[in-house]
Amino acid sequence: MRIEEHPVRQFDRGEKVSFFYNGQKMEGYSNETIAAALHAAGIRRLGHSPELHRPRGLFCAIGNCSSCFMTVNGEPNVRICVTRVEDGMRVEEQHGKGVIST
Repeated sequence: MRIEEHPVRQFDRGEKVSFFYNGQKMEGYSNETIAAALHAAGIRRLGHSPELHRPRGLFCAIGNCSSCFMTVNGEPNVRICVTRVEDGMRVEEQHGKGVIST
């Protein structure tokens, strides 16, 4: 669910783009973050804690915590709450501490 109206804030979502999340094609907007696009698609669990494997979701949304680490275009430990969606990007849920894929 996307917020469509707000009494104070103006939304400039930008152009509609397509990206892939765990191999599934998703849609977002160029001026929104990956986390916002996933949230709008109903995805609330963004991963698991590396040691205790407890579910994690969006927490601070400003890049200060580690709850939203995902692998983006093969790069692990990307904070998706501050990274904007790009057309064709590949986002994957990260298990553990993240490993660079070759």
